Amino acid sequence: MQHDEVIWQVIRHNHCSFMAKITTGNFCRNPYNVTGICNRSSCPLANSRYATIRDHDGIFYLYMKTIERAHMPNKLWERVKLPRNYEKALEIIDKHMMYWPKFLVHKIKQRLTKMTQMRIRMRKLALKTREKIMTTPRKEKKREARREEKAEKAALLDKSIEKELLERLKKGVYGDIYNYPVKEYNKVLDMEGLQAASEDEEEEPEIEYVEGYEELEEEDMEDFGGPAIDESLKDGDYDDIGEDDVKTVHQKRERRDSQQKLEKEEPGAKLKKKARVIIEVEHEDAGIRQKEVQ
Repeated sequence: MQHDEVIWQVIRHNHCSFMAKITTGNFCRNPYNVTGICNRSSCPLANSRYATIRDHDGIFYLYMKTIERAHMPNKLWERVKLPRNYEKALEIIDKHMMYWPKFLVHKIKQRLTKMTQMRIRMRKLALKTREKIMTTPRKEKKREARREEKAEKAALLDKSIEKELLERLKKGVYGDIYNYPVKEYNKVLDMEGLQAASEDEEEEPEIEYVEGYEELEEEDMEDFGGPAIDESLKDGDYDDIGEDDVKTVHQKRERRDSQQKLEKEEPGAKLKKKARVIIEVEHEDAGIRQKEVQ
């Protein structure tokens, strides 16, 4: 038969695995303790009639223990689910604990209030975005750094070997017959094609500058504006022009065209100085000899 006073004397004065002694007082680590303090009225082991509230994944349950079920440990606690509404939960507590001690009912309602406030704060904190600090061990960092260095060295070695083999292949060191790996052969072809395409893109068309219409011949101008006319005849009267004048104009034009052709054929001829011709003229009356230079 269970005796509450004997159990409390043994637990309090000898040994209890749930009791935690600190400078501020004695506390109880039992999950069914309604207050968390180690004393006679709050001990769940030394009270045959006891009740508390526990939380299971955000849902509150009212646990009640009676002396009638003391001989059945698997059915010792009666559990009642409490709604999320605070007022309805208080009504259910009053309904199931109508004839229980007032002190225990008051402590259970206090526990319900504190747990409801805690659930509201947890919900607010879950909605806020906060930074999560993660620690990485130094050994893992060093190990990863060593692996990266080894991988870089291996990659450089593979590239140098591949480059050397390609150079030997181009020089014809291995002869004319080869057993090419298909993937590597296609890879080399793609690389050469990309290089050729990049070279074509880089080459820009050369820009050349040519002569304008400075030395355009008179014959070409005749095609646009008709036959060329001497400037001396532009302002004069055309009625007085005869056949002899027309012939002289044509002769001048032919002489100028021939002179331009000679200058084109002999570009160094312009640099040569013209020879001076000395003409002597004698006048009978004065007897003075004059020299004219042309």
